[in-house]
Amino acid sequence: MNPAPRGVTLRGVEKRFGAVTAVAAADLEVRPGELLALVGPSGCGKSTLLRLIAGLEEPSGGEILIGERTVNDVAPGDRNVAMVFQSYALYPHMTVAGNLGFGLRVRGTDRAEIEKRVERTAGILGLDDLLSRRPGQLSGGQQQRVALGRAMVRDPGVFLFDEPLSNLDAGLRLRTRDEIADLHRRLGTTMIFVTHDQTEALSLGQRVAVMDRGRILQVGTPDTIYREPANLFVAAFVGSPPINRLRLSREDDGSLLGGPFRFAPDRALDAATLAVRPEDLAIAPLLPRPDITPAGRQPDFAATVLRIEALGSEQRVHVDGPADATWIVRAQPSLGANPGDRVHVSVAWERSHLFGPDGGRVGSAPRPIQILRDI
Repeated sequence: MNPAPRGVTLRGVEKRFGAVTAVAAADLEVRPGELLALVGPSGCGKSTLLRLIAGLEEPSGGEILIGERTVNDVAPGDRNVAMVFQSYALYPHMTVAGNLGFGLRVRGTDRAEIEKRVERTAGILGLDDLLSRRPGQLSGGQQQRVALGRAMVRDPGVFLFDEPLSNLDAGLRLRTRDEIADLHRRLGTTMIFVTHDQTEALSLGQRVAVMDRGRILQVGTPDTIYREPANLFVAAFVGSPPINRLRLSREDDGSLLGGPFRFAPDRALDAATLAVRPEDLAIAPLLPRPDITPAGRQPDFAATVLRIEALGSEQRVHVDGPADATWIVRAQPSLGANPGDRVHVSVAWERSHLFGPDGGRVGSAPRPIQILRDI
């Protein structure tokens, strides 16, 4: 029987390797029974943070709690956490059953109890028919399930996943991701899933923590992270295709100017960045009288189609956007545009983002007070 899930709390946790700060003043609360995805670029400190929770690294400062217990000085084996690594690290000379039960044997667990737990875990993961095989006789996905089962068989209070799907091909990655989500629903155990793949993080995590350069920048639901990014880094890192951006500079009258757009911001800004998701743009053919686009919006700028990615259910249309920046527009396959065509592009300003000079989100961009264009 699984123990009650335990939360994980980080309070000002730091980790320094000499002059290099891998984790800086990290504050994080993972709720009991939650699946939290920790995402960020390679080298941002997310795996180090996971190793700190597991006890494989000692913090340089701050406090780590598992449940109500401070575990800074608790040995890894006494934290009741299980870690699943990127490499499967299975013992090649042992059978699947031997690999699953190895950790329990080391701890001196009774043989009958080991067999009971191995059988139960194999049933959950669909490994029943593979128990007598060795790792070399398994596919990559099967090996990953054995590595997962080796952690599960201990009935840990917290699961820690360190990029466990990185070695799998795209199709197998998707299936294994679904298996982990289903496993979480059935077990209800606290899980922290580290990945550099933002699609993986958004699809798996009940909440997502975005990390960069050793700092946790934002924690929220996948929808909040995507629709209300706290800063420009989060906005640019999360989302595929990436968010469109335009630099704005301050004019003498306090307005912001970039490309064809002039804005009157609610507060004084020396500079800013306008950002718009590809699906928050509408595109239509250039008409002789462009009073309004078929999408029902006033056209905001004219552009030339550079190339088109046909993806079946949608098209990603690359256009020469404002200030000669390439912008990407999500469009229906029925658009009928071709490279070289001139088109109208309109912006859903209410869903746009305006970021200040420090990268922090100011809010949505106001509708331009002037559009300097010849459409």
